[in-house]
Amino acid sequence: MNYEKTSLAGAKFTNVDLGSSHFEDVSLRAAKFTNVALNGAHFSDANFSNVLIEDSNLEGMTINGILVTELLMAYGRNSGGVE
Repeated sequence: MNYEKTSLAGAKFTNVDLGSSHFEDVSLRAAKFTNVALNGAHFSDANFSNVLIEDSNLEGMTINGILVTELLMAYGRNSGGVE
C-alpha cells in the first residue's frame, strides 16, 4: 500500500503491524504510543522536542552513536540522581 498526501489525523491503530514500513515527511505531533515495539527502528532528521519517554526499555538505544543508558548513568552520577 502506498499513501501520499493523506490525512489520518485522529486515527486509532490497535494490534497493527507496520514492520518494515517507511515513513517520510510524516507528522506524528501529539501522537500517543503505548506498548509499541520500536526495536531496530532508525530515525534521522527527526524532531524529538518535547517528547516524553517513560517506563521503556532503552537497552542498546543510541543517540548520535552514544548509548542512552550510559548517558543516563552519567547524568545520575553528576546530578546526584538515581541511576
